[in-house]
Amino acid sequence: MQDGNGNEATDELLSPRQAMVLRAVVGAFVGEAGPIGSPTLVRLLPESLSSASIRNTLLELTQRGLVKKPHRSAGSVPTELGLRVFVDRLLDPPKLAEMERREITVELDSETGDGVMHDASRALSEHSHQLGFVLSPRLGRIVLRHLSLVRLSQERVLVVLITRTGVAHRRVVVDDDWGDQAALDRVATLLNERIAGHSLEEMRGALADEAANLRRRAARLAERAVQIGARALETLVEPDGDLVVATRLALLGQPEADPALLRELLEAVESKRQLVALLDRVLDADGVRVSFGWESDRPGLERCAVVTAPYGAPGAPLGLVGVLGPNHMNYGRVIPLVDFLSRLVTEKFAA
Repeated sequence: MQDGNGNEATDELLSPRQAMVLRAVVGAFVGEAGPIGSPTLVRLLPESLSSASIRNTLLELTQRGLVKKPHRSAGSVPTELGLRVFVDRLLDPPKLAEMERREITVELDSETGDGVMHDASRALSEHSHQLGFVLSPRLGRIVLRHLSLVRLSQERVLVVLITRTGVAHRRVVVDDDWGDQAALDRVATLLNERIAGHSLEEMRGALADEAANLRRRAARLAERAVQIGARALETLVEPDGDLVVATRLALLGQPEADPALLRELLEAVESKRQLVALLDRVLDADGVRVSFGWESDRPGLERCAVVTAPYGAPGAPLGLVGVLGPNHMNYGRVIPLVDFLSRLVTEKFAA
């Protein structure tokens, strides 16, 4: 498991006893969102560990910066480094149960790309009891199926792009030099012979090269079609993917009823900019990533964590599925859930 920057934790290896105690401290932190004292650890850990041995181990972990006491009389909680070490080195999350996998598969029964994203976001929220989301496909990476050009007025043309998954993207272009509707239809026919089965990023460069070749061959109609196509596709470029969040109700069931933390989480979703900037850093990563807010230098996310996984072809992801929650979320539960949803959404978009 890697962090949000793609780096492994840099701690030295833990002894088996230190690993056992750190797991117990993180387990209590995840379950109760609070510190755990030595007497409780004595009950949770094997009888072979004495109270004195546990106290000494907690001291060792404290000296290594992995646990701390919020107050002198309080129990122990993991530090930021302790959580990172737990996620990267100690956590071995189980797979989802077969019954739950079947249940989620049924829940993602939509036939459209937009519907799949909405269903996936809701499933992530309801099964994790956190805030599930989907970062919609970056349009430049989506495989195209069909393009239409519709004359709206003398100066305005509607560009309609249909992706392979059936999602429609529309933009209005201001241009009075593209001809009447009959001319636009001829242009669209020529363009559709070229764009089907290719991504927007692929076609932007290809159309520019083709326009130069056609100019040398004096193929005026084809050259004009390619020029218009390049301009039309340029209008569809989106710098940021949209964040699809189906429901926010799951956040209300947190073990730590901290209104300030809930407000931070909801504000992160509503403002989107900070969260999308964080997600941009892991969009091209392989597999599941855990990103802690304090690692991102993004204001308002310091007490939050994000578990993400890409969907789409290996090496060419379209977007992300993920879960946003407090840093005491149950990672052993959330990680396999996010992993399964990413695979399921990938299958849906490839169908």
